[in-house]
Amino acid sequence: MGKPHADDDRPAIFLPPGGGRVYAMGRLSAVFKADHAETGHGYSVSEWWLDPNTEGPGPHQNDEDHVWYVIAGTMHVLLGEDWIEAPAGSFVLVPGGMMHTFENRSNARAGLLNINSQAGFEADMPGISAWFEKNPAGDAT
Repeated sequence: MGKPHADDDRPAIFLPPGGGRVYAMGRLSAVFKADHAETGHGYSVSEWWLDPNTEGPGPHQNDEDHVWYVIAGTMHVLLGEDWIEAPAGSFVLVPGGMMHTFENRSNARAGLLNINSQAGFEADMPGISAWFEKNPAGDAT
């Protein structure tokens, strides 16, 4: 294990199941477990949940890497131009700059754990939530 930083006095975090900062967005939701303040501005950790047959955030690119681990159900994941079926237990690394998204094409709720390699994304969540209130997620393809 690495040595602790001399100036790092961050407390440990424990959250029970479902704990964290919840952003409801209609048929999808995000639960932020840790972000810039808790990680020393290093990364963010969140869960993303999609109701059955629900589109995700839509194809987009980010500068930073994303690490996804499917924790429930089955997600369909777009990586570049290819869709992959990712059942619970699947691991996905999305390199920065790659077009990507996820959606739930199944008849059961699905969730993934998301780790962003840069902190700060969470600051956009109030605006993202407001956007989804005006533009509800549609049915997955």
